[in-house]
Amino acid sequence: QVQLVESGGGLVQAGGSLRLSCAASGRTFSRRTRGWFRQAPGKERTFVAAISWSDGSTNYADSVKGRFTLSRDNAKNTVYLQMNSLKPEDTAVYYCAAGPGLSPSRYEYDSWGQGTQVTVSS
Repeated sequence: QVQLVESGGGLVQAGGSLRLSCAASGRTFSRRTRGWFRQAPGKERTFVAAISWSDGSTNYADSVKGRFTLSRDNAKNTVYLQMNSLKPEDTAVYYCAAGPGLSPSRYEYDSWGQGTQVTVSS
């Protein structure tokens, strides 16, 4: 199992930026992808972005392309989600997850963090 801890959420005005972090511990060698999902109140958990731990390749949801950027720090076992030009519709709880590929399906991921709240005011 992989243990994941998110941080960096908060309240920001529209157009602002936040950087989320996802630190991993445990059996990280067996999980090649780190993904981010988000869930707004009353809505399903949806894919945001994912990064391959082995080669850094990425996959982004259309709604965040050009605004959000993933990066990773191998030494710290940490993935970062830089979120720029935030919009009120980005408001959600953001979850980090670990899985074997760059799939946008949450069912492909079997380790999840506790989530961090991002609120974007208009």
